[in-house]
Amino acid sequence: MRSQLQLSLVLTLAVQAFGQAQPWGQCGGNGWTGPTSCVSGWCCQSSNEWYSQCIQGNCGGGVTTTAATTAATTRTTTRTTVTTTVRTTTSSGPNPTTSSGGGSCSGNNAAVNQLQGYGTGTSGGGSGSGTTVTSCSALEAALSGTTGGVIRISGLLNGCGTYRVPSDTTILGVGSNSGLVNGGLYVRRVSNVIIRNLKLSPPAKGDAVNIDGSTRVWVDHCEFNSLGLVGGKDDFDGLLDVNHGSDFVTISWNKFRDHWKGSLVGHSDNNASEDTGKLHVTYHHNSFTNVNSRLPSVRFGTAHIFSNCYTSIPTSGINSRMGAQVLVEQNHFRNTQLAIVTNLDSDYDGYAVHRNNIFDNSDIRITQVGSLNSPPYSYTASPACRVCDLIASSAGTGIISV
Repeated sequence: MRSQLQLSLVLTLAVQAFGQAQPWGQCGGNGWTGPTSCVSGWCCQSSNEWYSQCIQGNCGGGVTTTAATTAATTRTTTRTTVTTTVRTTTSSGPNPTTSSGGGSCSGNNAAVNQLQGYGTGTSGGGSGSGTTVTSCSALEAALSGTTGGVIRISGLLNGCGTYRVPSDTTILGVGSNSGLVNGGLYVRRVSNVIIRNLKLSPPAKGDAVNIDGSTRVWVDHCEFNSLGLVGGKDDFDGLLDVNHGSDFVTISWNKFRDHWKGSLVGHSDNNASEDTGKLHVTYHHNSFTNVNSRLPSVRFGTAHIFSNCYTSIPTSGINSRMGAQVLVEQNHFRNTQLAIVTNLDSDYDGYAVHRNNIFDNSDIRITQVGSLNSPPYSYTASPACRVCDLIASSAGTGIISV
């Protein structure tokens, strides 16, 4: 008899637990038909009208805020946890107006041939016809001066290595199939550089484009890729990195695919003295496909990331760390692990604000809500519901006339 009572009690508890949402699980939102209460010690909190989640703590209302102090540095951080796991199509941000997510699908698309964002004002080498190069040696000669002017690369140049780019330079690809294979561009301690319409595959252990200690750089309508997610993740470095206090950079209308490391902003946790107050970067209308991580990964800096398309990202998408501030809006994430994350890979978390994004089988983990709600410039963001199709047809090489 006693064993029967114990079995009955176990079954009762199991039924009760089964009828409640599990830790970090969904517990509400428009159209939700599952459990609306959480297991003991967890409270159902609303993230937006489409999604509520079980958060650890008492159901006293509001988000729990704690202060964590690290004795070694006496640094105090106030952390607001807003962790969301989304594995179905949903929307994110204040007051979405369509069931497909991403806010309203009305509004204009951004102009394809216009510089927006933190890099505004970059003029490169001017508007002249410039010099056309068809070999590695000719490219090296064209880049050897203190200013490069306008340089046009015709055809795919293989095995050139990495070349430094001087100030006041524009590098353009001719047609739809020009650029560097097993080569790269090193934008080091210069200013006013434009790189457009190039296909770029990095050399082993190197970057396709490395922006290092430079200001006013625009990278637009390029295609970046390597061999895919094969071999070791350290066989290559990044596709496009921004580091050592670089500032006022726009990365737009590019296609990034088949690589381990995408785009790193801020190269080290130990570089606060050089990077803090700098590293202002805008990413818009780019596609990231089958890239393992760093899309981007931002330390210390400030990034505005809007109207991008993410597809099949196995490890992490936007990674805000070491106090970085990111504003993430009107992006479409498809099968993206940790589409937005603020507590990955570094000693200190970053901050994120996100709104009007679409998450398809993708999750986010935001531990600190940021203060970057509006960038200091005007811009046109294409609606998230249209960005993947728009980028497929309008990003990459062969689209613009240069």
